[in-house]
Amino acid sequence: MSIENVRTDEERIEQLEGSLRGQLLLPDDDSYHEARQVWNAMIDRRPSLIVQCAGPADVQAAVNYARETDQLVSVKSGGHNIAGTAVGEDAVMVDLSGMNSVRVDPEAKTVRVEPGAVLNELDHETQAHGLAVPAGYNSTTGVAGLALGGGFGWLSRKYGLTCDNLLAADVVTAEGELVHASEDENEDLFWGLRGGGGNFGIVTSFEFQLHEVGPELLAGLLVHPFEDVPSVLSAYREFVADAPNEATVWFVIRDAPPLEFLPEEWHGERVLILAACYAGDPSVGETVLQPLRDIGDPIADVIGPNQYTEWQQAFDQLGSEGMRNYWKSHNFEELTDGMVETFVEYGKTLPSEHSEIACAQLGGAINEVDVEATAYPHRDAKFLMNLHTRWEDPDRDDECIEWTREFHEAMTPHATGGVYVNFVPETDGGAEAAYRENYERMVAVKTEWDPENRFRLNHNVEPATGGRSQ
Repeated sequence: MSIENVRTDEERIEQLEGSLRGQLLLPDDDSYHEARQVWNAMIDRRPSLIVQCAGPADVQAAVNYARETDQLVSVKSGGHNIAGTAVGEDAVMVDLSGMNSVRVDPEAKTVRVEPGAVLNELDHETQAHGLAVPAGYNSTTGVAGLALGGGFGWLSRKYGLTCDNLLAADVVTAEGELVHASEDENEDLFWGLRGGGGNFGIVTSFEFQLHEVGPELLAGLLVHPFEDVPSVLSAYREFVADAPNEATVWFVIRDAPPLEFLPEEWHGERVLILAACYAGDPSVGETVLQPLRDIGDPIADVIGPNQYTEWQQAFDQLGSEGMRNYWKSHNFEELTDGMVETFVEYGKTLPSEHSEIACAQLGGAINEVDVEATAYPHRDAKFLMNLHTRWEDPDRDDECIEWTREFHEAMTPHATGGVYVNFVPETDGGAEAAYRENYERMVAVKTEWDPENRFRLNHNVEPATGGRSQ
């Protein structure tokens, strides 16, 4: 028997700790409980240990330790994933949050981003040069999880998904090797990273294409009474049908937060909010968005010039950490009268003041990419609905989850059958709906790069070899 096989657990942990530039946290350590917390307060899992990585070598050491001790690996970057995949019970938690450097090459219009960076850190560095990566809409979201799942936001109809702008990545594999993936190197792995989630390895560096954006753009909100939902969404549907790729308009049904621009009598009242952004010349955007502003009789119209970085952070408070969250999502090719009727029906019964029905406008440059070009397959979706059900009292878990599932089921007949992987709240199942026609190719990539299914605390694609699903 080799020395490797007879080492005690304590000796293995000591060796791991001695090999790190970062920090090792065990359940008895003071910082352990804070480090295992993630955005969704429903997630309460206890890893066997947490490796707070300082660089790729630490990631390799953690993966090697997990493989040698036959433990699962979970990966935390921003910790925003709704299913809480950053934390696995009794797993080795690889915490990348300390690896958050962002390096911009303004001449090449590229940026190298470590996996622990969040969107406001990315935006801070790129906007210093008037550049941006199409990214999400909550600035505390981690770049890594967003990009690996696809990633969409206010710039995506103009410049594509976050993953469409990925040029290359460095990845620690299940064997603990550090490899480079791009269009010219490990092409199959690179294909899988663009939308395939954390199935294939741990990315330690991303390289993205940048675009000239801001520092100011035209953006803002139109707030309408809830009773006007049918008429406003009917006109909205006509507007977005012909909107240029620079224009993106989402809608939200929720109780009005106490925003300073809203009359006080509307605070807490049910409203329909249109959130609009024009990713182009603001003077042109004024003309383009005017028909939207002419719809109905809004309570408030605060569309105007905004700093891009401020717009990217405008909705952070509505998605702050520490709440209990359960989401359900659908993709749609169109917005029908029947869908609007269902929005109204369930909009009347939102289960909490923090909950909302959100619908993002997709299409544009997103759908100009061939469905087989990346692992992300949803190039037919024009709209994405996400039910943001949020509450505070654990005793209301069943009630709030049931409302969300009922609403989701009511919308199923209108949907494409696909779902955005970053919005799937459970990890048991859902991968085939998330990857659709690209699923079989993903199985092949998984089989090549992770045949034992070491990276399975995610929306898992099982390798053809079977791996170990439990």
